[in-house]
Amino acid sequence: MIKFVLDCLLLLPLLLVFILESLLKSFIPKKRKSVTGEIVLITGAGHGIGRLTAYEFAKLKSKLVLWDINKHGIEETAAECRKLGAQAHAFVVDCSNREDIYSSAKKVKTEVGDVSILVNNAGVVYTSDLFATQDPQIEKTFEVNVLAHFWTTKAFLPAMMRNNHGHIVTVASAAGHTTVPFLMAYCSSKFAAVGFHRALTEELVALGRTGVKTSCLCPNFINTGFIKNPSTSLGPTLEPEEVVSKLMKGVLTNQKMIFVPSSISAMTVVERIFPERFLAVLKRKINVRFDAVIGYKSKGE
Repeated sequence: MIKFVLDCLLLLPLLLVFILESLLKSFIPKKRKSVTGEIVLITGAGHGIGRLTAYEFAKLKSKLVLWDINKHGIEETAAECRKLGAQAHAFVVDCSNREDIYSSAKKVKTEVGDVSILVNNAGVVYTSDLFATQDPQIEKTFEVNVLAHFWTTKAFLPAMMRNNHGHIVTVASAAGHTTVPFLMAYCSSKFAAVGFHRALTEELVALGRTGVKTSCLCPNFINTGFIKNPSTSLGPTLEPEEVVSKLMKGVLTNQKMIFVPSSISAMTVVERIFPERFLAVLKRKINVRFDAVIGYKSKGE
């Protein structure tokens, strides 16, 4: 143990060099990669963040593969992508169903080709306490918000690894770094999604496939209607266009963790180093609120 501590102390000069290097790089605009002709698959592309992300890739002349459980929504997205000059292929897929994901993935490989950019965006949220959240809702939250990431990645990653080229995007949440009452299932699933991203990133390095990049999007509340009347003293609810703009910039510059707003990254550090009592006061100041169903009733209520 003492030897390990001494070895770590010897790394301090290297740490200072890397900190300075990181600061310098923050002032230099990062070059954006081209995604023209790349086959981009986006789950949950029938609405919200998924739809707007599809539009942005369409403008960059990528070939779109769009998945959603909503047939009308996915066809609308595909039609708009074609108007923007991109090829778009729409598939009705239930991302809570592993076999549906695997069978749809086979169709994509046969009809379109090997996916080189995968955006795991599909998600569900239930705003309720533990007791008001039904068992099937908890199961579906994990099936869509994290397990689907495993199935889609297992389906499409092998081709990326063969070519040592590609990108896996995990759409998580600020709730994957900090907890919020009455979003227990959602927070738990998003913590898992962040863990999935970080573990996948390390595994690709260990396997020598550094050409396959990873990004994880972690935004605050977004004005998409999934959470009713959200508010926080940290700032106004984010507009989807702002989030997608940051997502695209992050993907095109191979940014690993994309916080929107960027101040959320500071909050994740604060939670790890500040005393618990201070954090309780801080969370009251932040004052996260939204409409939620409360099933718990104390005695006498």
